[in-house]
Amino acid sequence: MIELTEDQSISLLLVLGLLLVTKVRDMLDTSGIVMAMIVGLVVSLMGHWTWLVILITFLIIGSTATKWRFEEKLALSIAEENEGTRGWRNVLANGAAPMVVAIAHWSTGDSSWDYLALCSCVSVACSDTLASEIGSLDMRTRSIINLQAVPPGTNGGMSPTGTVAALGGAVIIGIFSVAVASAAGDETPTFLLFSVVSAIGWIGCQIDSLLGALLENRGYLGKHSVNLLATMSGAALAVLASIQFL
Repeated sequence: MIELTEDQSISLLLVLGLLLVTKVRDMLDTSGIVMAMIVGLVVSLMGHWTWLVILITFLIIGSTATKWRFEEKLALSIAEENEGTRGWRNVLANGAAPMVVAIAHWSTGDSSWDYLALCSCVSVACSDTLASEIGSLDMRTRSIINLQAVPPGTNGGMSPTGTVAALGGAVIIGIFSVAVASAAGDETPTFLLFSVVSAIGWIGCQIDSLLGALLENRGYLGKHSVNLLATMSGAALAVLASIQFL
């Protein structure tokens, strides 16, 4: 009989809870639930169960923002497909970077940067989601490239509301990162952890907008590829920050 450690048992319970919540609240379709299970198992078992807590926090906040004023977004043709229910591509676009961090941690055993990197890439995902879902209803949208007025929901568009929402999403993940840091065994100073995670989240959102304006609008990349690159940039910036400050 396989003996599970306490951390592994918590991880499995969290994954089960994640699947139940996404099903009950209609956050993900069937393919999304399967991918969420894969992401959850990899992140929690190869990383730590607290890492999955950070991801679940983002999922709940992102799903809530997606369904916020959904009918208005639908009328403007900027709402998520399937009534805001996301599929496996959405999950993988935001979950691939956390999985890479968890696999790297498991492979190397290095814990000097991993928690910071995990929290930072999730912060980018949360920041970008809130910027898109809340900022898309702001008519004061302008291109991040030339600041010319563009329709709400345009790739690479930014608005005052979206910019504030982006910062809010990054700060929320920064707060939760600090809240579970001790359980994760992370020893990064509290203020530094909060500041780096929040800053990288917001910066990563701007990187997402730049990629959307320069590459997605021209057909070189799709939405999910842009999201993936942006979240990966969050992990990369966190590694650089850990080298510089830790």
